[in-house]
Amino acid sequence: MGRYQGEQVLVVARELLDQVGSFQGFHGDPTAYLEAFLAQGNNYYLAREDAEEDPSHKQIIPYAIFHHEGRLLHYVRGGSSGEKRLAAKGSIGIGGHINTTDVSASGLAHDAYLAGVAREVEEELKVSTSYQQQVVGLLNDDSNEVGQVHLGVVHLFDLESDGVSSNEDAITELEFLSPGELRERAERLETWSSILVENLGEILG
Repeated sequence: MGRYQGEQVLVVARELLDQVGSFQGFHGDPTAYLEAFLAQGNNYYLAREDAEEDPSHKQIIPYAIFHHEGRLLHYVRGGSSGEKRLAAKGSIGIGGHINTTDVSASGLAHDAYLAGVAREVEEELKVSTSYQQQVVGLLNDDSNEVGQVHLGVVHLFDLESDGVSSNEDAITELEFLSPGELRERAERLETWSSILVENLGEILG
């Protein structure tokens, strides 16, 4: 059955991204893209085994960052991380694939996407504080084999306190760091996190 155990993941055609407007790095105006990606008929599920090797598709990945009093949650991906190509890298993003298990009773991709965001956060973190959440941008990086087949949707969680802890072995060494401290670790960050650190001024306002 392969290393992904028959997993099906939500994708859009790379061609659709190009039609709306291709970009590299961080894009701070996600509205038109999300409307296109989540419209019925514009997205579908593909075997992850195939999607990971096919850059003509983009896997939609919620990528949540957690902010409290000017600092961002940082962690190190442990060896049990689902994405082996990112193991031991520093990260400020919590996220993962949208699966067929996220499909709601209505079957709409928009609802499935929101369910997937909630599931990913609950699987990987224990958040014991209230927060406000908003989508603040998109991530695209075609410079490496991981980025070529993924597209990140950046969710900013503004936390009332720093009450966050790990909920799985792949999330290690959690700590809140200032933008300056994150920039000092830029070379050890996974690519998406590095891009976000470069754009924190726009993201945090």
